[in-house]
Amino acid sequence: MKKLMMAATGGAVLGLVVTSQVAGPLLAQEQGQQASVYEQLDLFGDIFERIRAGYVEEVDDRELIEAAINGMLTSLDPHSSYLSAEDAAAMRVQTSGEFGGLGIEVTQEEGWVKVVSPMDGTPADAAGIMAGDFITAVDGESMMGLTLDDAVNLMRGPVGSEIVITVVREGEVEPFDVSIIRDTIKLTAVRTRTEGNAVVLRVSTFNEQTFPNLRDGMAEQVAAAGGLDNIDGIVLDLRNNPGGLLNQAIFVADAFLDAGEITSTRGRDPEDGERFNAAAGDLAEGKPIVVLINGGSASASEIVAGALQDHRRAIIVGTNSFGKGSVQTVVPLQGEGAMRLTTSRYYTPSGRSIQALGISPDIIVEQPRPQPATDEEEDAPATRSEADLRGALNNGLSEDQLRQVEQERARAEAAAQLREQDYQLAYAIDILKGLNALGPLANGAN
Repeated sequence: MKKLMMAATGGAVLGLVVTSQVAGPLLAQEQGQQASVYEQLDLFGDIFERIRAGYVEEVDDRELIEAAINGMLTSLDPHSSYLSAEDAAAMRVQTSGEFGGLGIEVTQEEGWVKVVSPMDGTPADAAGIMAGDFITAVDGESMMGLTLDDAVNLMRGPVGSEIVITVVREGEVEPFDVSIIRDTIKLTAVRTRTEGNAVVLRVSTFNEQTFPNLRDGMAEQVAAAGGLDNIDGIVLDLRNNPGGLLNQAIFVADAFLDAGEITSTRGRDPEDGERFNAAAGDLAEGKPIVVLINGGSASASEIVAGALQDHRRAIIVGTNSFGKGSVQTVVPLQGEGAMRLTTSRYYTPSGRSIQALGISPDIIVEQPRPQPATDEEEDAPATRSEADLRGALNNGLSEDQLRQVEQERARAEAAAQLREQDYQLAYAIDILKGLNALGPLANGAN
């Protein structure tokens, strides 16, 4: 017993010795780091005072401190930034669905401002600004070296005022100027229509209106068609959609999923991770879905496309998406300002992080650039058929049968016209036609 007690005591003493030997250096290291931080803060204060006292022009203390804070945040990644009281108010207005500006979503790449996507029906869209364009100057003033927020502020201005932006575009030899008139941007989050027998849901952004617009618009189109039995399926068009509110992306994905994970977010601390799952109920009741994406589809758009792709609920068509797989948390600060901080990455149901990679479509379909018709094409003779031959036999169809043939021909001509206007959308509708022609087994029914 005495031996056991001695062994235990010895072990305790040894434990104290080891603990003191390990914890001592760690404590010293931590204190050293704190001292280093305080030294850096003293350095900041010294520089701040020297600028106030010796800069060639008088400076505004508040602007100087805000610039320092913003510099600290923007050094982390392109999406973290400081929002002044005015910028924070503008962001709240934007997520509600109405704001002033040009109507483009931008990011920063190697110091230049890059267009993620133009927004539907906005001045930038009407002026022909494209996803992937680089904006290098505004009214002759270079954008190089500006923070993203400063660049955005430079493009803002009174409604009705003119702005000239210099654009560098892949495939164009020289930069070119585009004149745009600023306007109040009123976003319709979802536009719905029917093309042939397909319901097209064009989702341009994810704001507070997105899911209600999608649900109500789809219900109207289905009712106009006489019910889901009369449609081939759904085209969910997420092209040039720069993203927006995470909860709205979850609502939209959930609208077409009966169960399973939609997305998960993971931060620096594993305990801060979240998983978002679908509830029962599918607005399309199992009808096939084609999702259209391109290089302008980012963030919330990629959450939706990734969820539907991983659950094999939709066929993804188009080109690789933008690859913004991070989540920003807006933290209110004193003085009505806010901090936009990247706090986590999001993952698709299969565990894929799409940060800097994007969503790869199941079927790659490029959108061809419109080509002007050549003189030879315009002068080409019309093709002839059996019906053009002199003395050709009549087909013997009744008037009702002829009317049906004419209706089918009109639908085919409309499809051909759509193919010239929007090749990717026409391709998606053709997929739905093919799936519908194969019957229930192709759509997963028993």
